[in-house]
Amino acid sequence: MNLNNDIVLRPRFSIMLNQEAKIVLEHFKSNTKKNSSIHVSVIEPHIFLKITKEKQHFWSPQLHLEVLEEGTSSTIKGLFGPNPVVWTMFMFLHFLVAGVFIGCGVWAYANHSLNASTLLPILLMIAMVIIWILFYFGGQIGKEKGKEQMNILYQFVQEVISKNSKK
Repeated sequence: MNLNNDIVLRPRFSIMLNQEAKIVLEHFKSNTKKNSSIHVSVIEPHIFLKITKEKQHFWSPQLHLEVLEEGTSSTIKGLFGPNPVVWTMFMFLHFLVAGVFIGCGVWAYANHSLNASTLLPILLMIAMVIIWILFYFGGQIGKEKGKEQMNILYQFVQEVISKNSKK
């Protein structure tokens, strides 16, 4: 799996298996206690993999797997993402900056219509664009800091699949 794409903040992947979905889910359930650095939660047909609390940092990723039944075979669809609390905060801040930007745009238009100074609202709009760019680079830094743990989670998935496909 290539994690070097600079644009994608939440990488996805898909793995096709020659096993039924319930068997794949059982393999993950049986591996819940075997890895001390990964916490596994199975809520059929979803599997959530997280780094344990002791090894987590602010940018620690989690992996959401969905096991889809396709007759006698199955497909695992994976989605990497940050902790839901971090993601919610990040999105809230993005919407807040967008709201302030739009509000300053309305303020600038109203001041322009009234022949008043538009300097402050335009400066605030520029500041919101700069803040948004800083958020983007902050997300990229977070992705970079979480890349090693993303690889650990992905390798765990590959180990569970390869170990149990040989049986």
